[in-house]
Amino acid sequence: MASPTQILIVEDEPLIAMMLEDFLEVLDKTSAGTVDTVAGALARVEDGGIDAAILDVNLRGGEKSTPIAEALAARDIPFIFATGGSDDSVDAQFRDRPVLQKPFTMDGVAKALEAL
Repeated sequence: MASPTQILIVEDEPLIAMMLEDFLEVLDKTSAGTVDTVAGALARVEDGGIDAAILDVNLRGGEKSTPIAEALAARDIPFIFATGGSDDSVDAQFRDRPVLQKPFTMDGVAKALEAL
């Protein structure tokens, strides 16, 4: 697969989501949308047009992004987990996926996208 350009952002903190959108623009990528819930992300995945995704592991209300990861994996769409916690917060079935540690840096986002 060519380098992904349409990146879905799943993040429940608006300022972090905006920062990721800015980073993607600088990296010549495009945000394929920003959503902050599992339901919203699943609907967006269903709509298509996504090359890759950045998934916050823990979303507001105690939601985990695992169902989104499962939907993306079923469609062979690569994704990165974003977390401020340990890698143990990622569901065991996805621990082989790239993890982007918070706080984000431009270099960190670039390297995580390259790992896809």
